[in-house]
Amino acid sequence: MAEAGGERRIGVAMDFSPSSKKALQWAADNLLRKGDTLVLLHIQHHGRDEAKNVLWSHTGSPLIPLEELMETAVRQRYDIPSDGKVFDMLNTVSREKELSVVLKMYWGDPREKVCEAVGELKLESLVMGSRGLSQIQRILLGSVTNYVLSNASCPVTVVKAK
Repeated sequence: MAEAGGERRIGVAMDFSPSSKKALQWAADNLLRKGDTLVLLHIQHHGRDEAKNVLWSHTGSPLIPLEELMETAVRQRYDIPSDGKVFDMLNTVSREKELSVVLKMYWGDPREKVCEAVGELKLESLVMGSRGLSQIQRILLGSVTNYVLSNASCPVTVVKAK
């Protein structure tokens, strides 16, 4: 654990859904502090554009700093949505809390990749949204949140969608 006032690595699982945006806002309001590094974890399912990212298919992308994320060409290269609300929030929290923001992309099963990222990036805490699936949907579809809660090697905060 980081010393008081030292740098912490706080992760937020970000799929650009309303629940992940709410999780980001919660982290900004309640968890992040000066000197932290905010690590956004963005996982793409295996798909049609996987070949262009084959170099990073197992290890994930390099850490992408916020300054680079603001560039359209970088977002297009990694298939990151151009979500003005998210990027405004990131710029504001970076400036106001004096922290650094990076994004790490992974390709594959979000359940496994989020848990791998927690260990690989040595995250001290992870914040993620909950889509609000019914109990039946969670059983049938499997819940990323339930899997991460059971398997992540750091504390996980789940921010409910509603």
